[in-house]
Amino acid sequence: MKRVFLFILTNLAVMLVLSITARILGLDRLVGGGMGGLLVFCAFMGFGGAFISLAMSKWTAKRMTGAQVLDNPTDATGAWLVETVRRQAAQAGIGMPEVAVYDSPDINAFATGMSRNNSLVAVSTGLLTRLSRDEVEAVLAHEVSHVANGDMVTLTLIQGVVNTFVFFLARVVGQVIDRVVFKSENGQGIGYYVSVFVAEMVLGVLASVIVMWFSRQREFRADSGGAALSSRPKMISALDALRRAHEPAPLPSQMAAMGISGGAGKLGRLFMTHPPLEERIEALRAGH
Repeated sequence: MKRVFLFILTNLAVMLVLSITARILGLDRLVGGGMGGLLVFCAFMGFGGAFISLAMSKWTAKRMTGAQVLDNPTDATGAWLVETVRRQAAQAGIGMPEVAVYDSPDINAFATGMSRNNSLVAVSTGLLTRLSRDEVEAVLAHEVSHVANGDMVTLTLIQGVVNTFVFFLARVVGQVIDRVVFKSENGQGIGYYVSVFVAEMVLGVLASVIVMWFSRQREFRADSGGAALSSRPKMISALDALRRAHEPAPLPSQMAAMGISGGAGKLGRLFMTHPPLEERIEALRAGH
């Protein structure tokens, strides 16, 4: 979850900075060629923002989680982590990722980076203390599979397309509102800039639904890859341990409707980065 969340958060921040910079420099006004020229400009901004986010992904992940890279681990656990990732990376045919640990009681791990040969695999201290070594091995294999499958690059391309249409539609909305509501002749008065800013924020959040859907599909593939690099029983055991760890205590029936963990529901599922653990376990047991 952290991999996708950190990327989307960075991307939204980069989009905001690029958009504000474009307005300050007056680049919106310089775009010629009507809608065609605007679309080219928005594609440049959209894909540029996504690839800047990708280039920053390792740096951002380390800074936001406080992850410490294990360069030359002296303790047994650190040495085992590095050696396990080294072995799995060789099996998957990718370059050796950086291996890091970050301090958090949550059971979590993530992989990020610009390419298959320039990546980072990080695990939480909570994962190391609460899961068995076989289960940790399976989690590491899952993250290595994300890298081997090129998920970050594919995610970046999808985010680039999404960004392009967010930039484009926000500017179309801004021009319409400025002309219709604020009666600006050229459609780029103060109403335009305010409307574009608001539209970009709203459309950016809605567009993340597409990225979340993609992320959920890739989780099944990473589970399958993790099972191949470790074993299917280990992968199932790791997912089951995660399910048990995140299983909330049941509320009294009369209060269940008010509970915060009463199920994602159809709307909540749209914003989930991962499918429900029950579905992932079932998919593995079915041999997918």
